[in-house]
Amino acid sequence: MRILIVGPSWVGDMVMAQTLFACLKLRHGPDCLIDVLAPDWSRPILERMPEVNQALSFPLGHGVLDIASRRRIGKSLAGQYDQAILLPNSLKSALVPFFAGIPKRTGWRGEMRYGLLNDLRVLDKDAYPLMIERFMALAWEPDHQLARPYPRPTLQIDPASREAALVRFGLELDRPVLALCPGAEFGEAKRWPAEHYAAVADHKIRQGWQVWLFGSKNDHPGGELIRDRLIPGLREESSNLAGETSLAEAIDLMSCATAVVSNDSGLMHVAAALNRPLVSVYGSTSPDFTPPLAEQVEVVRLGLDCSPCFDRTCRFGHYNCLRDLEPQRVIEALDRLVGDPLPDPQL
Repeated sequence: MRILIVGPSWVGDMVMAQTLFACLKLRHGPDCLIDVLAPDWSRPILERMPEVNQALSFPLGHGVLDIASRRRIGKSLAGQYDQAILLPNSLKSALVPFFAGIPKRTGWRGEMRYGLLNDLRVLDKDAYPLMIERFMALAWEPDHQLARPYPRPTLQIDPASREAALVRFGLELDRPVLALCPGAEFGEAKRWPAEHYAAVADHKIRQGWQVWLFGSKNDHPGGELIRDRLIPGLREESSNLAGETSLAEAIDLMSCATAVVSNDSGLMHVAAALNRPLVSVYGSTSPDFTPPLAEQVEVVRLGLDCSPCFDRTCRFGHYNCLRDLEPQRVIEALDRLVGDPLPDPQL
């Protein structure tokens, strides 16, 4: 069985898509070939998933239609696949499999995709409240009962690649590592305040930990705000890697973390897939749809009457769901997860 997956456009969604890949291997056997058509940024994630045969580069940016390019890509894939499974619900995501003439084209009903898909599913949100359930269901025939326990995303790390990243950034594993992920592409309503992250960093550094900050180039200034709140002597025990690493390096370095504190973001799902002890901070969003999928997870949230609102900016302007969530709550969650550990001798 040869299957083409049209992948999602966000880091967290791509990580969670591994649950679909696992279900396809379960249904069709280990020889099932899974290729993923996705933007180049996702390649480091897909290369760390053993279920994926290859990542196929999709050159068009998010939201770009360009029918001619989609037809050209589709024609280049003609005759190679038995089935296509589409994770985005957009009309344009259905064009490449259609132009490729893939016999079975599976996806949820979305933006007028009648005719483009010939295995069109109608989503029952009550039956599949979790995003991973909506992904996994596409591996099976309609009305198939998903078996528990659900597979969890698991990214595999090459020790040599990890060691190269440590050397490049001059990082040592002589002390426990607290990884902080203070960014979120969604917007401010997902970002726990810098002063709260700084308070957690201050506490753990005084306990003998070191702090590594992760994120995109846009998150680098926020990382510096956190470091600026640390007094001299403590600030030097932190490293702002946001925007400095590639995604591949960020994944490899995060695998070294003794614990992770993250907003509801793509890196939260990366940390979960690396099975790192994880504290997830929620404000305007909810863990009921896309929770971190790992064994050692503490979700910290206030659950105010106005949340979850899923707004990018607070309609009341106060962001109390995040600002009133005190650092002590996260520190206590970290203590429950890992206490005061020694460095992992296997790293």
